[in-house]
Amino acid sequence: MKYKVLESPDNESSYEIVEEALRKKATIIIYACCKVIYEGRALSQLNWGERIILIKPDGSFLIHQEKKVDPVNWQPPKSRTRTFLKDDNLFLESHRRTPKEMLNVEIKKVHFINYALVEDYEELEIAGYEKDMGDMIMKKPHMIEEGFKPTVREYSTEHGFIDILGKDKDNNLMVIELKCRKAGVSAVKQLKRYLSDFEDENNELLNDTNCNKKDIRGLLVAPSIGEDAKELIEEEGIEFVAVNPPNELKSDKKVTLDFF
Repeated sequence: MKYKVLESPDNESSYEIVEEALRKKATIIIYACCKVIYEGRALSQLNWGERIILIKPDGSFLIHQEKKVDPVNWQPPKSRTRTFLKDDNLFLESHRRTPKEMLNVEIKKVHFINYALVEDYEELEIAGYEKDMGDMIMKKPHMIEEGFKPTVREYSTEHGFIDILGKDKDNNLMVIELKCRKAGVSAVKQLKRYLSDFEDENNELLNDTNCNKKDIRGLLVAPSIGEDAKELIEEEGIEFVAVNPPNELKSDKKVTLDFF
């Protein structure tokens, strides 16, 4: 059986369902009146109330209230869940080994419980991140300027990873920082730190690039730039290029009317 559902079960039946689901490594959903105590890096208590409890096969344990997106209490993957009955109430415990944490849920009344052997092997695809911008620029370098030649992605320096290194048509080194959203002052400062890694003409980083040592250009690439950041790049001699991130997914899978 891939799933099992019980509405308004007693606590003993709910205990059997949870035990069975844990053995099968199934996803468990419980709607119940419960009390929650957390012990770990802090100590917290959530008194009696009706909540949704979600237990996943990877060990994740989440408790949701009727409002807000985030769980009010949770344990991460690799936590271990156990269940038992005591004084006619159903108990769920989620243990995390490192750091040592425990989430204890005491259930007075289960309104609904089910489990399912969920099959989902797909990874979420999201378009519009800096990586997508980098992929796009590597394929169409003229988006930066005519004659631009990208040479290296994710170039490691003392201050982090430069998104793209390249050369302009005059063989000057170009240090490019990508932002998929409106660029702020912090992005300008980050690019300035990258440029400081090339200030010494004898620096191995500069020698690795085989570019002109005289002129090094810093380019901040983003859809738009804030006023404060705009003032700062003018002070620092940094250039700004407006580029929008791609808004299409890379998946080759297309849904047609035949699918329905």
